[in-house]
Amino acid sequence: MNSKKVVSSVIVVAVLGFSSLSAVQSASDSVTVYSSRKAHLIKPLFDAFTKDTGIKVEYLTGKGSALIERLKLEGENTKADMFVTVDAGNLWYAGSQGLFQKVKTKILENNIPTHLRDPDGLWTGLSVRARTIVYNTERVNPRDLSTYADLALKKWGRRLCLRTSKKIYTKSLVASLIYHHGKEKTGNIITGWVDNLAATPNAKDSHVMNAILSGQCDVGLVNTYYYGRLMDKKPNIPLKLFWANQNTTGVHVNVSGAGVTKYAKNAKSAIKLLEWLSGAKAQIIYGSLNKEYPANQGVASDSVVSAWGAFKQDKMNLSQAGILQSEAVKLMQIKGYR
Repeated sequence: MNSKKVVSSVIVVAVLGFSSLSAVQSASDSVTVYSSRKAHLIKPLFDAFTKDTGIKVEYLTGKGSALIERLKLEGENTKADMFVTVDAGNLWYAGSQGLFQKVKTKILENNIPTHLRDPDGLWTGLSVRARTIVYNTERVNPRDLSTYADLALKKWGRRLCLRTSKKIYTKSLVASLIYHHGKEKTGNIITGWVDNLAATPNAKDSHVMNAILSGQCDVGLVNTYYYGRLMDKKPNIPLKLFWANQNTTGVHVNVSGAGVTKYAKNAKSAIKLLEWLSGAKAQIIYGSLNKEYPANQGVASDSVVSAWGAFKQDKMNLSQAGILQSEAVKLMQIKGYR
């Protein structure tokens, strides 16, 4: 390895702050995972998998973009057998960079719906989050709510709060709008959103809800698990979810998910882990840890989550969230959505 590559490797490790992994692994009894999901959201799953199968899981966590660059830098020398991250746009990007191998099994096909899996088998969704409307119950009549596009109408002037366009969740939502409505209509929707903003777009979904509670705005768009976290802490606040687009395309959904890496040394164990994560036991753990929905449609949601009510999902294949991501970014820039 030349000095330039050595320096690059050291920089990546230093930035990510990862602890070293065991140098000796057995393909039959261990698997190594890189994850952008935090340790407290994955360790219980890996512990349960090890208990069920005897296969040990080594893992390291970090930001998704940094992990993707690490995988690219490591190439065939990587220790990672699986990459776990959030949002289909990120999963698609990792796949487009040649970081995953194709995995198609009957277990995955039976457990996870087609729209939550990559068409070529590069990755699969493992938990679902819906991005929908949240509103102040003291200032908004839910009968006045309907669709994402409706929030662009003048009746919501200076009443809308949104998360910044820089976040992947926003990019994926706008990509879905382009998929369903085309660029021209989606551009009009974005223009209306921008015109109706009560404040500069927020950095986090939690900030959007706090702005609604403070009276800065009346409605916003959030991922449902952020709502679940807030309601856990403050169950009596005047906020409620509204399921968007129930008479049209359905609520925009996204996933956290995973793929087996292209250069996995323990691919067999990684596939077994992926299949196990799609099963009922893991899906129940997934949902309870972060107030997400099971990707496996045969598994009931956590009791807190199910209390929010049933809704129709958008069945767009989530690979489109990645395919149309650059178009979504361009359109938001043109329309002044920052």
